[in-house]
Formats: sequence, C-alpha cells, structure tokens
Amino acid sequence: MSENATLPGPGTVTSVNLSAKKTVRKTRGTEGVLRVDHGFESDAHAGDWHRQVSLLAQESIDKMVAKGLDVQAGDFAENITTTGIDLLALPVGSVVNIGDEAVVEISQIGKICHNKCAIYYQAGDCVMPKEGIFAVVRHGGTVRTGDLLVVDHLGEPA
Repeated sequence: MSENATLPGPGTVTSVNLSAKKTVRKTRGTEGVLRVDHGFESDAHAGDWHRQVSLLAQESIDKMVAKGLDVQAGDFAENITTTGIDLLALPVGSVVNIGDEAVVEISQIGKICHNKCAIYYQAGDCVMPKEGIFAVVRHGGTVRTGDLLVVDHLGEPA
C-alpha cells in the first residue's frame, strides 16, 4: 500500500454485543473487556483462533431493516457494531485501535454460513457472511459504546 493512501475511518462503536452460547443473537451492551489472543471475556466466540472478535457496520444492519426485518445490533452475532467506517475497506492484516487501549488485527473478511440462520430464512439473505469482518486481539482493554475505531495501518490487499 502506498504511504500516501487515505486510511478509512475513523468510525464509532455503537454497541458491544456478547453471548455465552454460539448460534444465538448476542445481548447488546455498553462495554466489554478484550483479552489478548482471546477475544471478549465471557463471549462464546472467544478463544485461540482467528475469529476472536466480529465486527459489523450498523449500515449493513440498516440494509436488512430496509428489507423489512426487525433486526438490531447483536442480532447477527457480531461483537462490535460500528458506524462511520467502511469495514470492507480493511484488508486482512489491517490494524485498528479501538478506544484508548484495545488493538485488533483483521484476520478474515466475511464467512461461510454452513447452517442458514433464521434471518436468512426470513429475508433470503444475511449480511454477516458478506459484510462482517473478524479480528484477533493484539492488545487488550475495555471497549465501550462511543469509542473511536482508528485504523493504524492497512494490510496488503489480496
């Protein structure tokens, strides 16, 4: 990437969403604690793997609302709901500072949904597989609603 390239963002955390079980909607909250190489404390998706944290833009959720679905932050099982930053403009390897402490590195764009969820059957589509992004935690800290997401640097495009 050119050193003169414009970095996306900054964006804002609009919701921090956690759940104790997988395959369920996450509970919306105002903060959560990220642990290095783990993810959010007490979240089912945390662990020693490449999808420790998931992010989805509120703008993506709004697309599903426009299709007539009654969905909100956390309903797509994303950990962090954002606004104002083009998450899909962040290639794998991009580093993002969240709030005053946390740092994540983008590890995957989108995912394959092997089991179609209830949202897919209601709308015939789901945004998380195409517009959700995943990250690993490089520096822990508390993430709060209202925190800024600031891109430190972009990874190399695939």
